[in-house]
Amino acid sequence: MVCNMPDEIIEMRGHLIDSMTLTRVMNKIIARGGSYEFLQFDVGLKDTDTSYLKLQVTADTTTLLDEILDDIHSEGAIEVSPKTVMIKPAPKDMTLPMDFYSTTNNETRVFYDDHWITAQRQMMDKCIVVQDKTAVCTAIRDVRKGDGIVCGENGVRVVVPHRPRKTSDTFTFMNSGSSSERPTLNIARRVAQDIYNTKKSHGRVILVGGPAIVHTGGSPSVAGMIRNGYINGILAGNALAVHDIESSIYGTSLGMRIKDATPASKGHRNHMDTVNEVFTYGSIYDMVDAGRLNKGIFYECVKHDTPFVLAGSIRDDGPLPDVVTDVVEAQKEYKKMLDGATLVLMISTMLHSIAVGNMLPSTVKIIAVDINQSTVTKLIDRGTWQAMGIVTDVGAFLPLVVQELENQESTV
Repeated sequence: MVCNMPDEIIEMRGHLIDSMTLTRVMNKIIARGGSYEFLQFDVGLKDTDTSYLKLQVTADTTTLLDEILDDIHSEGAIEVSPKTVMIKPAPKDMTLPMDFYSTTNNETRVFYDDHWITAQRQMMDKCIVVQDKTAVCTAIRDVRKGDGIVCGENGVRVVVPHRPRKTSDTFTFMNSGSSSERPTLNIARRVAQDIYNTKKSHGRVILVGGPAIVHTGGSPSVAGMIRNGYINGILAGNALAVHDIESSIYGTSLGMRIKDATPASKGHRNHMDTVNEVFTYGSIYDMVDAGRLNKGIFYECVKHDTPFVLAGSIRDDGPLPDVVTDVVEAQKEYKKMLDGATLVLMISTMLHSIAVGNMLPSTVKIIAVDINQSTVTKLIDRGTWQAMGIVTDVGAFLPLVVQELENQESTV
């Protein structure tokens, strides 16, 4: 007696070989104890051509087959004959059906009303609300009773972006997740070229920064990038602003002189003096208007109408009056700033880098620079797989980037 094992025919489109997507799919099938057979494989002949794959996946049981299909779904594998997406009403405000679909940061489409709809506001760890033939990635707290929630994975397609084989940007130059061994000047040149090209094409560069920018002497470099129009927004915590303003007024960061790394007399007061001065004037903007703050990152932000959002933390001193202390509101403001971002620079902040990474679709370029290897590793491990990491001292690296930007300008 012949027992037919359950199987499913799936298809995939894209740069399946270059991106290693095909390898990951085959490994996931084998790891689960399943098997596969190539039914059709049309390989793109040119760098810009996509490939098409039709694969028969087989498993010992229906349950195991479902598990395999769940695993490879996030790689863009879908059934050849798509089923209409399953939509269930939210049982009450801020509550989802138990089998809701949880999004990744890759572009996601749902098969609804006999055609594919691309979900808007793509980001990871959200649900998808379908209403009036539109699909939107939505946070649980924003769901209202009766909203149509996508459930299960039938009728859901994930589009995994590719990295081209030949390009001059950082993402091909550094083909591993992070680097501390490649020539720093060469990497700075590639990063500068990415920033310059983004500005030239009218894209948006957002900088996510931590206080180490100031500690290491990198503040003038960031200020110069803002002054020259290379940075379109700043996302940070209370610390970056306080240390930047302390450095601008007193020449210290946490009481240490920036120029020679020696402690200043009674320098321990400078940090809180800075917080007190900002409160005295009313805000960072008022401090600039009064002429008390006349250089630094946030001075340049005010002078050049570069928006910034400072998100509060339980550990903050003060915090400054400009800080958004409601974490939910701060998250909303971060998302507004990131809307339409083309390139995000994450500089020496694990907390804010991971938070911002969770808010971005995988199509946004991310360059993370940190002296600590684990910062970059954790960012990638938590789902921001497109991030490229540079493990180096930001105080030495940022001036090189600025120098290369100046070189780019001089050759025009």
